Formats: sequence, structure tokens, C-alpha cells
Amino acid sequence: MSISTTSTSRSNRKAKGDGHERRAEILTAAERIFVESGYDGATIRKIADEVGLSSTALYMHFADKSEILNEICRNTFERLAERNRSILADTEPSLARLRRIAESYVAFGLEHPNAYRLAYLTPTAETRHGAETIAQKAGGELFEAVVSVVEDAVEQGVLRGDARIQAQVIWACVHGLVSLLITKPYFDWADREVLIRTQLDVLFNGLAAR
Repeated sequence: MSISTTSTSRSNRKAKGDGHERRAEILTAAERIFVESGYDGATIRKIADEVGLSSTALYMHFADKSEILNEICRNTFERLAERNRSILADTEPSLARLRRIAESYVAFGLEHPNAYRLAYLTPTAETRHGAETIAQKAGGELFEAVVSVVEDAVEQGVLRGDARIQAQVIWACVHGLVSLLITKPYFDWADREVLIRTQLDVLFNGLAAR
């Protein structure tokens, strides 16, 4: 009887695999659990059960759940930065690059809603374990990259006004759109592509130099 019970218990656990793959599985599961249960409700046991690990096995990959949340936020900002690098390095006109950055930002948020919510919409009380610091540093670097392109556009005379204010307006606009679409899915939204395109048209036409 004891042999059968042990065998059944072990069969519910995943076999050892590549450490990098296992960390990725943990992060993916944790994204959903953090969003559904909040930081306090997302226990190590819940996350471990989701990926078929024991709590002890999970601790071999992450020291605690704050480290998991921090890693999710860090990866989110890095993936956003990676998307921006090729756009920033392009030689096309600055206004076209800004439009592509905005489109890429919206697309990323809609493709990775849980990661986006944790990086940008997590309550301050839940980021006290380091996620807020990561957001300030990595998110700040992303924003400064946008400012640099806006500065180019202002110098070229295609955008008007203060570059930093312009950059904040662009970010506020795209962040607001992503936030509404992923947190209010029940609303009777217009066709998503048309909605995004129309908002960006209004944004950049409004900022353009006359």
C-alpha cells in the first residue's frame, strides 16, 4: 500500500528538466496567479502546484515569491526594450519611428496582458519587495529612449512643444489604451485594429507641428 501511494504521489510531479525551461514555466504560471489572486494570495504552494512541482523544488529556482514577481517585471521591461532597439536603430524619419514604438507597445501589452498588468498596474503595496525599483529603473530607461526620438522630431520641426511633455503624452495615451483593453474586456469595444489606429492618428496629428 505504501509503495502504491508513493508512486501515485510522484506521478503528479514533473520530472526534472532543464533549469531554464523550468524557470520559464514557473514565471508563466506565476503571472496568471499573481493577477488572479493578488500578491498576498499568490502563495508559493499555488505556483508550485500549477507547474507540478513541490514547494521545495520551486525554492531551488526562486528564493521567494517577491523574487518571482521581480523577475517577471524585469523580463517584461527587457522584452519591451528589445522590441524598441531595432526601431530606435532604424534610419526612417523620427515621426515614423515614434508611431512604430507606440504600435509595438500596444501590441506587446495585448499579447502579454498578465505580464503587462504586473509591470504597470500592480498596486504600490504589492511592489514593496523590489518590483517598484525595477519598474523605476527599467521603465525609466524605456521612457528616456522614447524622449530621445521625440527630441529628434522636435529638432526636425515635425513635432512641436517640449519633448519630455510630448513623450509623456504619448506614453499616457498608449498605456491608457492598453490598460482599458486588458482590464475591461467586457466593454463593447469597436474593432480593435480600427480603435488603435484611430487613437494613434488622433494622437500624432494633435502633436504634429502646424
